[in-house]
Amino acid sequence: MTSAGAGVHAWVDATAGVAGDMLLGALVDAGAPLAVLQGAVDAVIPGSIRLASALVTRAGMRATKVDVHPAVRDQAQRSWRDIQALLERAELAAGVREQVRRVFRRLAEAEARVHGLAADEVHFHEVGSWDSIADVVAVCAALDFLGVTSMSCSAVALGAGRVVTSHGHLPVPVPAVLEMAAGWRVLSGGEGELATPTGMALLTALSQESCDLPAMSMHTVGVGAGTADIAGRPNVVRVVLGDRGDPPGQPDEPVIMSVLETNVDDMDPRVWPTVLSSLLAAGAADAWLIPIIMKKGRPAHTLAVLAPVHRRDLLRRLMLELTSTIGVREVAATRVALDRFWVPLQVAGGQVRLKVAHRGGEVVHATPEFDDAVEVAAERSVPVRRVLEEAVAAAEREGFVPGSQVQPGSA
Repeated sequence: MTSAGAGVHAWVDATAGVAGDMLLGALVDAGAPLAVLQGAVDAVIPGSIRLASALVTRAGMRATKVDVHPAVRDQAQRSWRDIQALLERAELAAGVREQVRRVFRRLAEAEARVHGLAADEVHFHEVGSWDSIADVVAVCAALDFLGVTSMSCSAVALGAGRVVTSHGHLPVPVPAVLEMAAGWRVLSGGEGELATPTGMALLTALSQESCDLPAMSMHTVGVGAGTADIAGRPNVVRVVLGDRGDPPGQPDEPVIMSVLETNVDDMDPRVWPTVLSSLLAAGAADAWLIPIIMKKGRPAHTLAVLAPVHRRDLLRRLMLELTSTIGVREVAATRVALDRFWVPLQVAGGQVRLKVAHRGGEVVHATPEFDDAVEVAAERSVPVRRVLEEAVAAAEREGFVPGSQVQPGSA
């Protein structure tokens, strides 16, 4: 049975700050091939940039520096709508495309709140340029290549002072970074802009929690360099890769969470799918709707959100912003969840991820990712049912069936 890369967790040390190129450098240092990442970027903005890497030192610490060089002059500034169109046309793995979308959606929503616009109206400047697109696409492709299926990060150093942007002289942290920092652990960390909007979007869109280095079986460490070499403070991002799965026989651990609820009877029901997807993208463990009847016999919905404790303030605020409600109630809950990891399965004409839920290394459920199957079915012009059947058969051939023993991350 092969499951190379399954269940890999990435912990990001951003205590010196974070930028897209720094995180990219750390992932290249951890083993992501530059040629693979160049191919992913070329799929989105063909012929526009060239990636190059080199070993450098930062305050005496070895690191990998990745530079993004323009291949053509007069690179365009792009809007969120432009980037969505580029992603639709790009030949990317489904998981990579969705992660890139999630990161830019996070940026768009932050910029929209800062400037008082709708997210679709946001026109990016610094973060919509070719180099930021390259950073985001390459980081997501690197995570996919390394088999990363979950991510967490340290407290993030944001910096202090002022910086010159296309909007003028702004305080540090810049407004978009500060918006995205809500619900995450942060610190000043020193002078200057230590966390860029692109870096902050990558961390907060792709991480599930903010924590110190978690217990794990470590695989490798990657170190990525920023541009500046600051005496006495290594300007680097570190990525630690490993397995976080419970050892066999360890009992399930209950986790304290919050259930946030609100009743809504005056909102266009067509909006609900976007509300649910936004809450999930912002870190909700789950989000769902319950049809109810309110006073005076009005049909309505209860919006319920299962929130990790460190994300509840952000998710509560989003519930108030995304719906017409004027109040949110909260109750504490405990959740016991099976450990899980993802395995990429090759089916004829594409790739479908398999979500494997296990207890102590024994498979309980093995379920193909439906969205992947939909994409493959569309590309092949066949029914989704057929792709799902092929994925289930591939999972059985690989030994991922209930009752079988697996070790996440093992080959």
